Amino acid sequence: MKDNIIYRAATLEDIPTLLDFEQELIAYERPFDSNLKDSCTYYDLDYLITSSKAQLIVGSFNKVIITCGYAKIVQAKHYHKNTEYSYMGFMYVNPEFRGQGIIQETIAQLKKWSVSKNILEARLEVYNDNTSALKAYENNGFKKHMIEMKIHLK
Repeated sequence: MKDNIIYRAATLEDIPTLLDFEQELIAYERPFDSNLKDSCTYYDLDYLITSSKAQLIVGSFNKVIITCGYAKIVQAKHYHKNTEYSYMGFMYVNPEFRGQGIIQETIAQLKKWSVSKNILEARLEVYNDNTSALKAYENNGFKKHMIEMKIHLK
């Protein structure tokens, strides 16, 4: 199955599908984050599609988009060895196709793009309680690095 997926750079024509994916992702992540607004978006899709500093990819099966993800080049903190890194996000696979290793290939495509831009490090964020995503990322070589903590003050 995953060998039959065709990956390509997203285009502006893909935005309606990507907006649907984004809302599904937000709905899935809502239980992990009480701070999410009732109506919100995460991504600047125009930027991710048109910028030379970002690559938003989609994967299609039988000409239907079923997966996406992006990498964008981000300036690292001034005290880090690498001055830039690739920040990855919008990792989405259509629920009908999950559990088949598709996200691994999506990440592999983004790693390849990052290396082509001479980027030597990739990072992403994932909710602590999103165990399926944590497992997928760890299976792809990502390691926990920094933990963000929060407290409600009132």
